[in-house]
Amino acid sequence: MAELKTKANKASVEKFISSVDDEGRREDCRTLMKIMKKATKADPVMWGDSIVGFGTYHYVYESGREGDWFMVGFSPRKKNFSIYLMGGLEHQSEHLAKLGKHKTGKGCLYVNRLSDINVDVLTSMVQSAVEKLKKN
Repeated sequence: MAELKTKANKASVEKFISSVDDEGRREDCRTLMKIMKKATKADPVMWGDSIVGFGTYHYVYESGREGDWFMVGFSPRKKNFSIYLMGGLEHQSEHLAKLGKHKTGKGCLYVNRLSDINVDVLTSMVQSAVEKLKKN
């Protein structure tokens, strides 16, 4: 089986956040960090070169593949923020309806900036994702 390329590492989260070009995006990063740290009760860790992850969980797929991954995280991409909610988004439909301007992937939420969304709803979504992972 292929080994995951994206892994937790010792790179500085603060240095990474400081490298984000726009001050508003850096502030959004800091807000996301507060939300995710509170939900997971874990410090931020760099995963690969561009993902800030919080907490960890162990997964095992039906294929037998298994590993460790972060519970929630984000990446300030050039176009938008990728917000990773590893509990999936299927159970978040009520929250998504109230969130504001966003797009979704399988377990990923894409927002241009936090001012486009209801941050209280996002906070509830992060908490829900963490609770779901802890139950499983």
